[in-house]
Amino acid sequence: MKTLVVAATKAELTFLYQHFNLPDTDFVESKNFDLLITGVGMVATAFALGRYLSSKYSLVVNLGIAGSFDRDIALGTVLNITEDTFAELGAENEDEFLTIVDLGFGENHYTSTTAENINLPTVSGITVNCVTGSEKSIKNLINRLNPTTESMEGAAVFYACKQLNIKSLQIRSISNYVEPRNKDNWKIGLAIKNLNDWAIAFIGEMN
Repeated sequence: MKTLVVAATKAELTFLYQHFNLPDTDFVESKNFDLLITGVGMVATAFALGRYLSSKYSLVVNLGIAGSFDRDIALGTVLNITEDTFAELGAENEDEFLTIVDLGFGENHYTSTTAENINLPTVSGITVNCVTGSEKSIKNLINRLNPTTESMEGAAVFYACKQLNIKSLQIRSISNYVEPRNKDNWKIGLAIKNLNDWAIAFIGEMN
């Protein structure tokens, strides 16, 4: 049984590719783990996992950067996202938001299922199609879901793993705070370096 490492972009795993001398392709098979680059967003992630995810994997590790609603968390911090919610899956009823659960059409909340001992802070996140960038939207999300992080893929990975009963883990490094869009405040390079340092050590322990 192998581990499948999943990320939205190659850029997020630049140093991991270099460290393990992996070919520059979106799907890589190696002795101890495979790696899948899905593309950005939950639709691309779901499609890619539909092609490659199978029972030959005992664990899926979703890696990436994320935004943080919590300004007490330093940029570059690596976190274990143990709960994730599809934040926009539902319907508007005037100013009220009805989740897909409220509508009776399914679930929107998923959790990691691995028994791995991960020595990282654990937080909850949301998965969105549209990255949050207004004070009104930020306030609404905090009031409704109180998330710590925001990504565009996490809950989709948890969903796919649940369907096949495969253990899952989501590790993300904070590249920015969730706020009105301001690239000058981002620290993507630091977030990617710290994420890759963690991932290289984690995968190295499997060898």
